[in-house]
Amino acid sequence: MGRRRRPRGRNITGILLLDKPLGLTSNAALQEVKYLFKAQKAGHTGSLDPLATGLLPLCFGNATKISAFLLDADKRYEVRIRLGETTSTADAEGEVIESLPAEHITREDVQAVLGGFLGEIAQLPPMFSAVKHKGQRLYQLARQGIEVEREARNITIYDLRLLDFTGPEFNLLVHCSKGTYVRTLAEDIGKTLGVGAHVTALRRTLVGPFEEQDMVSMETLQQVFEEQGLHGLDQLLLPMDMGLNHWPAVHLGADSSFYIKQGQPVQVPKAPTEGYVRIYGADEKFIGVGEIDDDGRVAPRRLLANPG
Repeated sequence: MGRRRRPRGRNITGILLLDKPLGLTSNAALQEVKYLFKAQKAGHTGSLDPLATGLLPLCFGNATKISAFLLDADKRYEVRIRLGETTSTADAEGEVIESLPAEHITREDVQAVLGGFLGEIAQLPPMFSAVKHKGQRLYQLARQGIEVEREARNITIYDLRLLDFTGPEFNLLVHCSKGTYVRTLAEDIGKTLGVGAHVTALRRTLVGPFEEQDMVSMETLQQVFEEQGLHGLDQLLLPMDMGLNHWPAVHLGADSSFYIKQGQPVQVPKAPTEGYVRIYGADEKFIGVGEIDDDGRVAPRRLLANPG
């Protein structure tokens, strides 16, 4: 029987808020940072298009176990939209497939249609997206020139604010639920105005509890590494439970900690009545994610095998 190969890299845990640069895929950015940290395990929390910049939380070690919950979190973007041109990808990376005059569209025209996109709306995922169709990503089919029927999904737009207008381009602030395609939103706004539109720039400024002021650029990471080494980089990592700070916390005693680690729901005095919670054990260490079940007990949903 052969020896088990030891995992390569350092076993570190935490969250880094990367300011993803323009032109880099989310996975390429992740691999660069993982290499710099010499990390054993890392993952990102939902892709940003190469055209997009901004907040990309990267999870290391145990923190990868909560990445799905950040993927489900609300997001906020600042997007620049150009009227009069529809592209194959709904952004500036695609080919222009239709051009229409848009000089007559005013700031007031744009403002007038935005209200129709607020609240819960149905949105059709674009062909250039990671949504799967019969086991294949839609963008893989799109690159072959294949278009398939897609099912509209319900999303929620919480805030849609016109930041400036310099026709035929304008900037929007978009605060939205998970699963929202800002490129599709821009395209739909253009259709409503009758002239088409596409995204020319996109920046993400919020993911769940995280905001842009805490982001770190690739250049800063490189500088910290050169000046302070791995120890300096580790100081930039946030505790993994900070990714769930928008949820209430429950603190368990020794007995409840034991039972919940066995997969059993436990009764917790003064616990919330619904939703997800952060669970802390008798030693006050974060031990995982729970959810309030139908009878008011805290049920384990994602626990850490070896809490840090």
